Amino acid sequence: MTQPFNFEQALKDLQAGKNLTGKDSILGPLIKQLTEAALQAELEQHLAHDEQPNRKNGKTAKTIKHPSGSFELDTPRDRNGSFEPQLIKKNQTTLTDEIDRKVLSMFSMGMSYRDINQ
Repeated sequence: MTQPFNFEQALKDLQAGKNLTGKDSILGPLIKQLTEAALQAELEQHLAHDEQPNRKNGKTAKTIKHPSGSFELDTPRDRNGSFEPQLIKKNQTTLTDEIDRKVLSMFSMGMSYRDINQ
């Protein structure tokens, strides 16, 4: 399981001069965690509206390339294989910087991680 994003450590890293975005950035782990939470929510919504008997069937790791480097993303899957994620589609290996902009805008509006995650 992925470690939760540590805001205190992120603030220390930022004060120490670590980059907010880019390779080995402060936001990299947060982007990963939010992306995994969003994919999980997509699967739960899919299962709630699926007319066929279906259920969760674990996760598959895939490497995602991102402006902040690359990371292993745990993508959820369903038993029937009918789940088609929208945020990161099947066979997609790159993540656009659009998610960075969305996360930054949510934080700039004063939203907490808990608010964003819900």
